[in-house]
Amino acid sequence: DLRRRTGPHVADITYVRMANGSFGCTAFADGVYARRIVGWACAMTMNTQELPLQALGQAISWAASRGGADGLIRHGDHGTQCTGTVYATGVMEYGVLPSTGTVGDSCDNAMAESADGAYRTELVWRRRPFADLKDLELATFRWVSWWNSKRLHQSLGYRTPEAVETEYHQHQAAQAAPL
Repeated sequence: DLRRRTGPHVADITYVRMANGSFGCTAFADGVYARRIVGWACAMTMNTQELPLQALGQAISWAASRGGADGLIRHGDHGTQCTGTVYATGVMEYGVLPSTGTVGDSCDNAMAESADGAYRTELVWRRRPFADLKDLELATFRWVSWWNSKRLHQSLGYRTPEAVETEYHQHQAAQAAPL
């Protein structure tokens, strides 16, 4: 079913050290079914609710290109960027069902936190601080592409998100084929 392969999505924001000593931020929206990063955005400030909305917008476009976003659920923590009026209004305008976990439960958004941790470990901490927003965006774009198409995920039986999705579509096509 469509909801199984496009949603729910989990979302979170993480800090990134910049070369000038400041912090940039990256927001992710991850599809739960195949652990694919379906939306992301970078900014030089966390004092905006636009950052998670940009990532959500990409996630909505991704789901729409695969049959629709009806019934899509967006789950996140209780951070102000994801619970404020601007963001909540944007979520409703997209027709997405908002979901938040319990306050203070670090396990409640564990899948999003796990992707954030991998991003920090596999990209952010392994290279010099990012020179500027363009540098951060380009590196993040490359990492997300790698994450979705090349990185093997233990939770997916050491397959990539793309491989899991391809197998799903092949299975659906085989079931739909006339006998």
